[in-house]
Amino acid sequence: MSETWSQRLLADGFGRIAESLPAIVDGLSVDDLLWRPYDGANSIAWTLWHIARMEDVQIAPLAGTEEVWTRDGWVERFGLPYKPRAMGYGQSAAEVAAFRLEDPALLTGYYQAVHEATIDLVDTLGDDDLARVVDEHWDPPVTAAVRLVSIVDDAAQHIGQAAYVRGLLGLR
Repeated sequence: MSETWSQRLLADGFGRIAESLPAIVDGLSVDDLLWRPYDGANSIAWTLWHIARMEDVQIAPLAGTEEVWTRDGWVERFGLPYKPRAMGYGQSAAEVAAFRLEDPALLTGYYQAVHEATIDLVDTLGDDDLARVVDEHWDPPVTAAVRLVSIVDDAAQHIGQAAYVRGLLGLR
C-alpha cells in the first residue's frame, strides 16, 4: 500500500514532537529538568514524561497493543512513585513534585519508543481506519483521526510549556 496524504500529515505532526522533545532536553542537567519555577508548577521532566505517557496511553488501544510503558520495561527504568497506569492527568501538585529522574536519556528514550509505536500505527491507517469511531462518550463521537489530531495538539501545547520553562532557567 502506498503512503496516503493522511499518513504523511500525521507522521509530520508526530515527527515535529519527536524533533522538539530531545531539543528541549539537550544540554540540561537533571537538576534543570526537575526545576519548577514555583510550587505547583510542572517541571520540564514531568511535562515531557507526561507527553510520552499520554501519547502511549492513547496510541496503544488504537493499535491494539500493550503500552510501551509496561511492555518494554519503562516503568521499572523510571522507578517513579506512581502507579504503573499513571500518566500525569489529574495528578496533584504534590504528585508532580514527587517526580524523580536519574538520567535525562530516559525521557528521550521513552518518547522515541512511543514515537516508533505511533508511526508504526500511522503507517497502517487507511481512510476507513481513520473514520472509525473510537470513543462514543463525546458528542460527536471521536474518530481515530480526531483522536490522533488531539494527541498532536496536546503534545504541541506541552512542548511549548516545557520550552517556556527551559527559557525561565536563565532567570533563576
